Amino acid sequence: MRGEESDAALGVPHVVSRWVLFSTVSVALTMASIDQTIVSVALPTIHVELHARINWSSWIISAYAFGLVIAMPLAGRTSDLYGRKRVFIGSIVLFTVTSLACGAATSVYELIPLRTLQALGGGAFLPSAIGIISDAFGDQRDRAIGMTSTILPIGGLIAPALGGLFIHYWTWRGIFWVNVPIGIVLVVVALRHIPKSPVQPTASTDFIGVGLLSLTILSAMAMITVLGNGNTAFWSWPVLFTLSISVGAILLLVRRSSKILHPLIPRGLVLGRGFLIMNMLNLSFGTFLLGLGSLLPLYAQDRYHLSALDAATSLTGRVIGLIIFAVLGSYMLRKVGYRIPIAIGIVGIAVGTFFLAVSPHGLSPYWWLSIGGLITGCAFGFCAPAVNNASLSLAPEHVGAITGLRGLFRQTGTILGVTIPAALVARSSHPGSALAIVLFVSASVFCVLLLVVRHVPEHEGSW
Repeated sequence: MRGEESDAALGVPHVVSRWVLFSTVSVALTMASIDQTIVSVALPTIHVELHARINWSSWIISAYAFGLVIAMPLAGRTSDLYGRKRVFIGSIVLFTVTSLACGAATSVYELIPLRTLQALGGGAFLPSAIGIISDAFGDQRDRAIGMTSTILPIGGLIAPALGGLFIHYWTWRGIFWVNVPIGIVLVVVALRHIPKSPVQPTASTDFIGVGLLSLTILSAMAMITVLGNGNTAFWSWPVLFTLSISVGAILLLVRRSSKILHPLIPRGLVLGRGFLIMNMLNLSFGTFLLGLGSLLPLYAQDRYHLSALDAATSLTGRVIGLIIFAVLGSYMLRKVGYRIPIAIGIVGIAVGTFFLAVSPHGLSPYWWLSIGGLITGCAFGFCAPAVNNASLSLAPEHVGAITGLRGLFRQTGTILGVTIPAALVARSSHPGSALAIVLFVSASVFCVLLLVVRHVPEHEGSW
């Protein structure tokens, strides 16, 4: 009876309506998750059909990560100012319209800014969706929100095979156009079933900080990409100009963060005891797992000449392993703490990445890549819950800020992990071999990271 009364107060009179609402936001989150990874499968095809150099084509992936970095700190604030329903529906409209435009793009220089706008819509789904679910489920909100944590990996599981099917049987443009009918249905259902939320203004968002962070990342991306243009020297004026802008912007951001009350990036949560190590780990995971992992289909096609469909499905084991071992890692946390899962995960990631870097021995390239991907996926899944919780144990009262920073470092790493290898590939006459060297370097970095695990914050008792 109490649940029915609370539902009525929220404008959601029936349990069925609550689950329609949950399904609506889940589909939106899945759609955004798929689009973050599906383009990696299509990258080699887009690179050829749009006649673009690979260093600029890689921006199709990194532009989406950049858009997520910008959207995350802004979406929560705008949800408070204008209501979660408005922000959620507006995000769907933006995501749907830009998906249509992305599919119609005739050059990579059209597609890159459109992907950034698409990510602004996709990145705003999560903060507004969590607020909507929290309002609708009342005292069951913890279970409902917990269920959303399985959605992003599912999107990653579906994306490679779905992208491979679209490219093999239709066109790469279909990976964007499929969002249009889904988006239209979501808008109709959201208008009918999502209740209005009260407007609750909170502490102001550091918009100047967001601008400085954007300038830092964009200018760094431009510098790395320009270096990938043939014989461009490091001391050439375009490189030095973009480098100076990036350095200047980050210095201004650091200075601003120490002077205002609510900075975009609080210094204590970045450089404080324990936080520095965890932020470094999150940046590394973003760079060498999420970013470099986006280029694995390109690696499979350039080095081993696999088809787009085979290159895509070879990644499936990576995501399955991540999902299964993330559950196991979550179960083990209270028994063994944080450091042991992180150490085991880092060792597994190093082994799996080394496996991907070397030539197959006694197996076909398809199965060799599948096994290497499975090892890295299982390892990352096993240590991910510990990595996600370790910094939270230092300051549980700042869970929102710490979660946002974790996403910021991982997405920034994703940008680096796509942009830098793509620039190296663009300068190489043997792209597959160049990516193999990058994978070997990645494995070596994780071996070095093993040395810092003893500095990872350890939980005390049952946190």
